[in-house]
Amino acid sequence: MMSVLGLARAPLGPYPAFHVQQFKSQPSGPRLRTSRQVDRGVEIPRSRRWLGAAARGFTLVELMIVVFIISVLATIAVPALQHIQRKAKTATIVNDFRVFGAAFDTYAQEMGGWPADTAAGVFPPEMNQRINQTAWLRTTPMGGKYNWEYNQTNFGIRYAAAITITAAPGAPLPLDVNQLLDLEYAIDGANQINLLGGTFRIGTGLVPLYVIQQ
Repeated sequence: MMSVLGLARAPLGPYPAFHVQQFKSQPSGPRLRTSRQVDRGVEIPRSRRWLGAAARGFTLVELMIVVFIISVLATIAVPALQHIQRKAKTATIVNDFRVFGAAFDTYAQEMGGWPADTAAGVFPPEMNQRINQTAWLRTTPMGGKYNWEYNQTNFGIRYAAAITITAAPGAPLPLDVNQLLDLEYAIDGANQINLLGGTFRIGTGLVPLYVIQQ
């Protein structure tokens, strides 16, 4: 009786090691390799290799390659963007030259003479109600402001009526040769590249000059 009670009081110990291993469930699919197994040359699927690479992040070499590719793409894209922006500026300036030039020409035909000469960024009072004052006084897309020139000389040539774009307070005019060539092509055509002849020319100080009457 005591032996039975003694067995009853004895705590039940854990299962032996071989019993525990016997009840462990084995995964049905392929098992993930440990880092030690990978080091030994055990190949793992590509999907898992990608997950491992993503988890550890980019290396310095990979980042340098990405930066290099981005810099090459930027080098290609920037000139193209500048060309598009320059074309848009050219279209606006050419339209302004033609609209203003037609208005001054109409005034001369009706009044028998031209308005008095003004400085850059100054609206000719005679042209009130004939041209848009806001459009005349604004800074042009290439910088500077429109300047009405009556009986003025540029590079030794006297012009009875012309419009130039000149630097003014608060409106500097940087020299942009490509912009000047684009204006030449748009106004006089690509077959005539002569910045001292035609309707569009270069004035004193290498400023754009639109001739209305020489």
